[in-house]
Amino acid sequence: MTTLRYLILAGSLAAAMPTLAQQGTKADPAVLAKIKDEGLNRSKVMETAFYLTDVCGPRLAGSEGLSRAHAWTKKQLADWGLTNAEVEPWGTFGRGWDIEKSYVAMTAPYYHTLIGAPKAWTPGTNGALKKQVVVVKATTEAELDKYKGQLRDKIVLLDVANPPKPSFEPDARRHSDADLKKMADFRPEPPTATPDATEMEKRMAQRRTQMALRTKMSEMVLSEGAAAILSSRGGSDGTFFTSNGAPYAADAKPVLPELEMAPEDQLRLIRLADAGIPVEIELETRTKFQTQDLKGYNVVAEIPGTDKKLKSEVVMLGGHLDSWHAATGATDNAAGCAIMMEAVRILKASGVQPRRTIRIALWGEEEQGLFGSRNYVKNHFADPATMKLLPAHEKLAAYFNLDNGAGKIRGVYAQGNEGVVPIFQDWLKPLADLGATTVTLRNTGGTDHLSFDAVGLPGFQFIQDPLDYGTRTHHTNMDTYERLPADDLKQASVLVASFVYQAAMRDQKLPRKPLPAAKPEQRM
Repeated sequence: MTTLRYLILAGSLAAAMPTLAQQGTKADPAVLAKIKDEGLNRSKVMETAFYLTDVCGPRLAGSEGLSRAHAWTKKQLADWGLTNAEVEPWGTFGRGWDIEKSYVAMTAPYYHTLIGAPKAWTPGTNGALKKQVVVVKATTEAELDKYKGQLRDKIVLLDVANPPKPSFEPDARRHSDADLKKMADFRPEPPTATPDATEMEKRMAQRRTQMALRTKMSEMVLSEGAAAILSSRGGSDGTFFTSNGAPYAADAKPVLPELEMAPEDQLRLIRLADAGIPVEIELETRTKFQTQDLKGYNVVAEIPGTDKKLKSEVVMLGGHLDSWHAATGATDNAAGCAIMMEAVRILKASGVQPRRTIRIALWGEEEQGLFGSRNYVKNHFADPATMKLLPAHEKLAAYFNLDNGAGKIRGVYAQGNEGVVPIFQDWLKPLADLGATTVTLRNTGGTDHLSFDAVGLPGFQFIQDPLDYGTRTHHTNMDTYERLPADDLKQASVLVASFVYQAAMRDQKLPRKPLPAAKPEQRM
């Protein structure tokens, strides 16, 4: 399709929007008003967020914190009157892991406490260590080999690839009118016959090289008899990014204890050592592996449909329940789960009688590769590797996801689905006073709606104000309850409840894109 023809079609769609959008809907304006009143004036969303963060704690995949969240959310959803509340296994994941103790400080040339946390799935130190440091700066295997014979009984300091720099921009921001207009005006480029994959291949090659070097380094420091590793992937002002330092697989190879550090602390240690000043670190970590149950789990619950013809069809909403471990996973993604839970609470409290069944799903193991939602889709709807459709594939009306921080909803990504644009625009009209007006054809990635989109199901992620998600909280030690603006979470809960209600009341399921071709799994 040429660009000119595409723009003409888009203009025709826009002209027809009111007619198209109003066809087949049985949403009651009085019910929509009840939803707004309940969500804004009697909200429980911050109480839910408190339990998910402060009470359940960090919710790393396979951890005790995630198990606490499974049990609490299942009970809470059932207490609100949802049916079929279950903690449902999706398949085999791997080892669980928890921190039982973590302490790190510089003891020479003077004493100073340091900011850091063990990297996930790394072992503990088996007691307190007090060791000298060695700085390792290597970007190739040849450079790494130069450190052989220097690491025994030392704590290895890895270089900081992205040192903090002064910033004159605010941490947090909201989408401007110009941002939203740009999204609304977006039109996909016509596909090219032979897309150039050179740049993608180049990035993949660089990534493979980096992973190979890191594997080589881990093996070398272990074989050389080093005591532990301190590393930093960047951050600023005491904020550090967290990740895993070893695989979660049950048969993963052993590695050294490793802490992820605030970059300012890591860089001070490196500067002192580079100046020839002896640096001593005191360190103790105690971590625990869980190998009794290697399964991964999702939490699901339902509001049953009431229409004899449509109750076998399902509208789904969800977000991922797991988090990283250096904080309590407030914006990633307790906020999304609290909002989705609040949405179904609002629907129950408002006395909604949906025509279709409404099913909430709180996904596990998203941070490791969308495992909870991908396997749920594979188990219930279709396998993207074969595109063999299961009977429930035809019954899903829509899936709505939330996982971009704690900012209020400004609209929705249509994920390239032209058919839903006029429908979503119509649904947003009664919510315009809440600041949500934008529908964009853009795709957005990185979260669980992709699992549905991959098998041709209508899966959508909402547009959210960024706040400080990308600068301060995403996968960091600052992702705590304090980062959750109550008014934003209340607004988002109303938006989600309204969308889910309207999807559950339409005569037709939401339009779908053409089924994608099968995509056999590829390993990097």
